[in-house]
Amino acid sequence: MNKPIALLIWIFVSINMIQVVQPFTPPSMGLGAIFFRPKNIIVSPNKGDDTELVEAAKFFTGSFWAGKVGGAKELSPRQLKSLSNSQIAEFRKRYGGSFMTTRNKPQDRRAELIVCKNSMTEDIYGCAGIEVSEIKTPNGRSAQFKAPLMSNLAVGRNVRRKGIAEDLVQATEELALKEWGYTECYLFVEKMNKPALKLYQKLGYKIQWEDDTATTLLPTVKGTVVSAPTIILCMKKRLGGGIFGNLFG
Repeated sequence: MNKPIALLIWIFVSINMIQVVQPFTPPSMGLGAIFFRPKNIIVSPNKGDDTELVEAAKFFTGSFWAGKVGGAKELSPRQLKSLSNSQIAEFRKRYGGSFMTTRNKPQDRRAELIVCKNSMTEDIYGCAGIEVSEIKTPNGRSAQFKAPLMSNLAVGRNVRRKGIAEDLVQATEELALKEWGYTECYLFVEKMNKPALKLYQKLGYKIQWEDDTATTLLPTVKGTVVSAPTIILCMKKRLGGGIFGNLFG
């Protein structure tokens, strides 16, 4: 076979290989993340810092609960106080320093809150939690098992679509993979939360099952917080597999 023909065959095969693997390449950053990214950003684990934990909980309340799909766009003072107190208690329980076992020995919780902030002003831009937890399937369809579970992802309204959510997700995944040694990460998201669902799918998460018996808290325009029915999706991503990491996930 002469060289020109061999070269043409090689080009043809290469192009077709690129077309096959293209859907599994990492997502590119949006224009907002490239041109309008906030300056002086740092993304780091909280490591049990209670002062930062409280501030992150207050931030989460205003960024996640206000404007939640199906609920009030703004929180009333009563809602803000109630949800903030609950969120602070939850963050302390999940991500606060190590707790003591019955024998008075510290136990590794493998739970961490990742915080994105401005290194100059200390303003919080976003947060995301990761913990090794039981992954429960709806209606008892299968046995429970433990794996990294990402939750409590929130980004401030004025810095959204600028790559911060992607940074937070990446930081939680690296913690689960490189420090805890897990090769999968799970999360739960409400089906009606289309922006979050789109983000997770772009980052390689795939739907495993849905739970149509779930409920969620919802701030109302009347100033109350009620329990409302919702559909929860469980999503999973294989970590550390490169461009083929989620091909068979």
